Amino acid sequence: MEPAKAALIIIPPFSRYGIMETLEENITELDKFKELFGKAAEVAVTSPARVNIIGEHTDYNDGFVFPAAINRSTKFFASKNGTRTVKVYSSNYSELVEFDLEELKRTRHWSDYVKGVCRELSVQGCHLEGFDALIGGNIPIASGLSSSASLELAVCEACAVLFDLPLEPLEQIKLCRRAENQFVGVSCGIMDQFAIKLSRKGHGLFLDCRNLEYELIPIPSDELVFVIADSGVERGLGATEYHQRQKQCERGSLFFNSLNKSIRNLRDVSEDSLVVNRDNIDPVIFRRCRHVVTENKRVLLAAQALKNPDMKRFGELINQSHESCKSDYEVSCKELDLLVDLARMVPGVLGARMTGAGFGGCTINLVMRNRVEEFQQKVGSLYSKSTSLTAKFYVTEAEDGVSSRKL
Repeated sequence: MEPAKAALIIIPPFSRYGIMETLEENITELDKFKELFGKAAEVAVTSPARVNIIGEHTDYNDGFVFPAAINRSTKFFASKNGTRTVKVYSSNYSELVEFDLEELKRTRHWSDYVKGVCRELSVQGCHLEGFDALIGGNIPIASGLSSSASLELAVCEACAVLFDLPLEPLEQIKLCRRAENQFVGVSCGIMDQFAIKLSRKGHGLFLDCRNLEYELIPIPSDELVFVIADSGVERGLGATEYHQRQKQCERGSLFFNSLNKSIRNLRDVSEDSLVVNRDNIDPVIFRRCRHVVTENKRVLLAAQALKNPDMKRFGELINQSHESCKSDYEVSCKELDLLVDLARMVPGVLGARMTGAGFGGCTINLVMRNRVEEFQQKVGSLYSKSTSLTAKFYVTEAEDGVSSRKL
């Protein structure tokens, strides 16, 4: 049996100056910017967080994913300063960093995400000048909601507006991914940047990570809502087994390529081929491959379930995804598993799974609107008693991607 193919619709990108909060809602950051730099900001960018609804660790295997932008965001305010120096203040860290555009060196610091984007813009031939910037927002750090990619897209968009750079959305997406891969040193796939840039309100984004075709699929929200539960366990991709999983997938791909040269990576492996060759593969590598192959199938089925719409089936696929992440890919942790188990005990929860790279971070839960308060109370209370940690809950809606405004 051959791997399923996806029928895709290409949705044209929207205008740079999309929907954004009023300036009054940003007044604190604007005042802080003027206090720090002695002048007003020239541009304001809102860059959302993203949650991956289903399709975990498939992106760097050229597979299928189904993320959405959510109503948590990075706020980025900037002005030219007439020099070759960039000054950036982070509200999260209460820290001001300064660096020269002529000497962009990695320092394993949060500012590397800013430097990396500046470097990639310069490499691409874009003319940059120095600028002052303030980073604000409300995305929890190291929670699996992609605060890093959100910041990268915010920096790129701000530079595009400030310096009149003719960058298409896909160029920005690829540029920001290169910044994270090559400068920061995290070998992430392209899903995060893609979802943050091109998501639309009320829709999930079905993405083929090989050819970058995508489809925006409406998410029924009259009776159901996604609730994100933050475990309080931070995860740093560089300090986890994230890269090891990538290497294990590469080993699996090489094995199947030795049998069939048309197989480029695990995206091309069928379930039948996986089963037939089970005894010929290292057991750990087999489980990693099985997760990717079956997760790709679940994403395709989930997209179809939403179109029907069959939300019960959609929830079942979310549940199956967690079990695969937990047992086959082994990227969950006891706190995430506990949150999922507790969620499934609450009436009105159709599905629950870890989301993001794993090893900590968040779960995503498909919950009936009239059960959200009960969900938060029961899961929060039992989780705290069992772990001495406090779970944070974010009731989310699918939102628009990056937007910007000249001030």
